Amino acid sequence: MTGPTNSRSPLEGRTVLITGGARGIGAATAAELGRRGANLVLVDLDSDALDRVVKEVGEERAVGAVADVTDLASVEAAVAAGIERFGGIDRVLANAGIASYGTVLEVDPAAFRRVIDVNVTGVFHTVRAALPSVIERRGYVLVVSSLAAFAAAPGMAPYDASKAGAEHFANALRLEVKHLGVDVGSAHMSWIETPMVQDARRDLGAFGDMIDKLPPPLNRTTDVETCAKAFADALEKRSRRVYVPGWVGALGRLRMFMTTRAGEATALRNAREATTGMDEQVRHLGRSVSDRYTHD
Repeated sequence: MTGPTNSRSPLEGRTVLITGGARGIGAATAAELGRRGANLVLVDLDSDALDRVVKEVGEERAVGAVADVTDLASVEAAVAAGIERFGGIDRVLANAGIASYGTVLEVDPAAFRRVIDVNVTGVFHTVRAALPSVIERRGYVLVVSSLAAFAAAPGMAPYDASKAGAEHFANALRLEVKHLGVDVGSAHMSWIETPMVQDARRDLGAFGDMIDKLPPPLNRTTDVETCAKAFADALEKRSRRVYVPGWVGALGRLRMFMTTRAGEATALRNAREATTGMDEQVRHLGRSVSDRYTHD
């Protein structure tokens, strides 16, 4: 494990809790934060992947806790383990999230509920469990939302709804805890080259086609390392918003326009073909989620 790249980082010696910390953005952010000198409490369901990330970051600086964010007691136990190890929680990255496949008519209702449970209730559980320590340390919470919070995509209604909910949860939380010295931010990303996006491309050709037919820059993906650096910067600066890539912020400021006829024109142009193809492939696939979630 190499030393921190910047010994003056505000995160040096601070403890950051990351849910969904075993792969993708969570794992990449853990590596970046480790380089900046942070202590890490990494939470995930995948114990083997979690162990690998802890070892890569350095066992002297990271602790892993297997927990399901949809179960409050499970998250509370993970937070308690982190506090026992490092003395408290200074920052929270509520990152755990999943997506489903298929339109409202075709998605498995159980998959819909699972997406909402992980992406919204899981954020609540994460914050609820860690907040007493974060308040004590006058810390910071970063809730991972998405570009999907203000730019819906057909065939992704559960994910779109959950990410809008996560953003507004962060907005309400900010009002509740600002006077206690706690800052709250939300993160909004376009397509990031995560396992979730890779799984969807592999499972459903129509999903990849939908992305590819979007106009630039909406059709471009960003690597997880770039996203992780942006998240680490936000955790340092206690940012109110973080956008990855930066142009997502422009769409955020145009969110009301995005639901007008003109704003929806691009999505509607390909919606029939995209949703018909996706639903046919979902029926053939026989599941509405990535196979990595069917064993949770």
